[in-house]
Amino acid sequence: MSHPPVTSQPDTTAEVVLGVDTHKEFHVAALVSVLGVVLAWHRFSATAAGYRQLLAWAGGFGVVRRAGIEGSHSYGAALTRHLQAAGLEVIEVSQPDRAERRRRGKTDVLDAEAAARAVLSGRAGAVAKTSTGPVEMIRMFKLAKASAVKSRTQTINQLKAVLVGAEPSLREPLAGLSNPKLFRACAQLDAGTPIDTSTATTYTLRLLARRITALSAEITDLDRRITDAVHACRPALLDRHGVGPDTAAALLLAAGDNPHRLTSEAGFAALCGVNPIEVSSGKNSRRRLNRGGDRQANSALYTVAVTRLRWDQRTRDYVERRVTEGKTRREAIRCLKRYIARELYQLIAPAAPTPA
Repeated sequence: MSHPPVTSQPDTTAEVVLGVDTHKEFHVAALVSVLGVVLAWHRFSATAAGYRQLLAWAGGFGVVRRAGIEGSHSYGAALTRHLQAAGLEVIEVSQPDRAERRRRGKTDVLDAEAAARAVLSGRAGAVAKTSTGPVEMIRMFKLAKASAVKSRTQTINQLKAVLVGAEPSLREPLAGLSNPKLFRACAQLDAGTPIDTSTATTYTLRLLARRITALSAEITDLDRRITDAVHACRPALLDRHGVGPDTAAALLLAAGDNPHRLTSEAGFAALCGVNPIEVSSGKNSRRRLNRGGDRQANSALYTVAVTRLRWDQRTRDYVERRVTEGKTRREAIRCLKRYIARELYQLIAPAAPTPA
């Protein structure tokens, strides 16, 4: 894919903005001048050599300080790390709006150009999260844990479904046992050798029970690793009432390894979806709930709020006061989540010490 013809020698001292549309095996890059002129575009392989070629190519058209990347947390994650290591400010760019796509169509080049223009216009201003610190390690552990929990739940349901249809001589001794005792008993069943149709149920129960035991051990190990990682990253979080390893991990993942990119606690609240949004029109002046943001972080704040409501008298007094002022209990809890976001942001992104 070639770039537009250049009628004169490019000014390599002028600033240019890089936009990238990312894919699994290749990335399409476009360069736009600060005046909005498209200078060039090109396709590069999604490899280390391709990333180096992209940077060298972009530097041939000017000074690159900012790059807008569509998909910086998925297909563009490795490229984002490479550009950040090179000193570029990487901006996360959402997909172009549908109206623009209907008007201009959709190609990789147009998407790359739109990413650069979004940075240039200021429409995209969210600095991409870095993924080279302890929070990235927490993300990996959380990913593995979510998969293990889902697999264990599925396996437990399968074991109980098999047990329901088992012969009474096999099912009745296991009836009434708690889950841990049931799994241990099934794991010790002897199916005999060779396995035939009469012992297939026993063999399957033993196999599923041992799988559950292995997954439980895996989840316990991941819980320990997540807790240790949170302690190493932001130990003060776990000292706050109602904040456990999973909720702390969800909030840290939302902020990323570079939480200062959010600039303020209001930005963190918006990221978590707990900031009210103005929806006034004409003589009507009102606000509504923010239904966007990171929903896992939002859920973590709700968990902290509910825990404090159960065990913390000061929190109960706060909610009762807001209810007395005319808010519903649900609205009061939303206010509480906003307050908790403000409190925890001070621990997630502590203010930099002032120079002496």
